[in-house]
Amino acid sequence: MLDHIALQVHDIAASAAFYDAVLAPLGGERKKQFGENISFGVTGHPLWLVPATDSAPARELHIAFAAADRATVDAFHAAALAVGAEVLHAPRVWPEYHESYYGAFVRDPDGNNIEAVCHRPG
Repeated sequence: MLDHIALQVHDIAASAAFYDAVLAPLGGERKKQFGENISFGVTGHPLWLVPATDSAPARELHIAFAAADRATVDAFHAAALAVGAEVLHAPRVWPEYHESYYGAFVRDPDGNNIEAVCHRPG
């Protein structure tokens, strides 16, 4: 159903560096640059970073990226730590979501809640 999403960011370079790091373990990479806009994906262009149109604080979004396995969630978390991201929740099972929901949550440079999640049993 979802083809792509665009995040308005205040610092394209800082946000692009963050997403370069945390999406790499998930198989994601920069796919295209169109002016200042940068897309990321495994295939296609599902995530776009675009310059914010004003200086107002961004409204927090939550985006969850699919991970193939729990080790990939752990690698996402390690990559986020390596670039200094704020950790909201270290990788763990979240049984309140479902019995095999394994996720890690961090903040991107604009304060968005970014997650990697694996739904497969350990």
